[in-house]
Amino acid sequence: MATITPILSVVISTYNALEWLQKTLWSYEQQLFREFEIIIADDGSSHETADFIKDYQKKSTRPIIHVWHQDDGFQKSTILNKALLACTTEYVVMSDGDCLAREDFLQVHHERRKPGYFLSGGYYKLPMELSQNISKEDILTQRCFELEWLKENGLPVSAKTQKLSSGFFLAGFLEAVTPTNASWNGHNSSGWKSDLIAVNGFDERMQYGGQDRELGERLINNGIKSKQIRYSAICLHLDHARGYKNQESIDKNKEIRKVTRKENRTTTSYGIKGGSI
Repeated sequence: MATITPILSVVISTYNALEWLQKTLWSYEQQLFREFEIIIADDGSSHETADFIKDYQKKSTRPIIHVWHQDDGFQKSTILNKALLACTTEYVVMSDGDCLAREDFLQVHHERRKPGYFLSGGYYKLPMELSQNISKEDILTQRCFELEWLKENGLPVSAKTQKLSSGFFLAGFLEAVTPTNASWNGHNSSGWKSDLIAVNGFDERMQYGGQDRELGERLINNGIKSKQIRYSAICLHLDHARGYKNQESIDKNKEIRKVTRKENRTTTSYGIKGGSI
C-alpha cells in the first residue's frame, strides 16, 4: 500500500510484455529518490497484465495508477496522453516497460529539472539472451548495471559501453560535447506537465516511429529548451520483437514531423484536446 506523497510522476508504457514490465517495476523499487508515483500507460494488454498490476498495487509503497484502453493496434500516443492527464504531480518522467532504471535514474531527473527545459536521456540496448537472463536479484542488487557483470554475461564490447561506466564528471563532460541532439526520447525523457499540456501532448495520428521526437519538436518550437542527460540517467533497454513496426507508419510520421518543423508548429489538433481520431 502506498505510503508517500509523490512530487514526481513516472509514466511507463506497456503492451502485453508482462515479463519485461515486472523487471522494469523491480528497478523502480530500488530508486534512491523515493517521492514518486507510477502511471502505467497500457495500450490494451490482456487481463494477465491487469491482474498483475492490481496485485502489485497492494504491495508497492509507491502509488501505482493503471491507465488502460481497448486494444486497437499500436495506439501508444493516445494512451500516453491519457496517462499524462492521470499524473498528479507537476513534473513527469517518461520511459517504457522494457527499460530498467538504474538506482539514481529518478534522482538525476529530479535534480536536473529546471523551468523552461525538458531533459533528454538515452538507453543502452541489451541483446535478447541477456535481457531474458537478467533476474530479479540482478536488478535488486544493481549488478546488472555494472559493465564488467554485463560483459561476463554476454554483452558485446563496443565504444558505446562508455555510457555505462562514466562517473559523475565524465558523464557531464560527455553530455556537454556529444553531437547527439537532445530530443524528446520516449524511453528516457522528462518535463513539466504544464509544458506538455501546452503543446497538447502527443499527436494521436502518429503510431510507431518518431512520435516522441515530434512532441519534442513542438516543445522546442514553443520556447522550451532541451538538456542532455544521456550519460547520467542510465536505463537498460531489454530486447524484444517489434511486430508493430511497419514502413507505412514510419513514412506517415515523417511527413507529420516535416510539417511540424516547416510550419514551426507549437501544438497539434490531434492531441489531448481533439484527439482520439
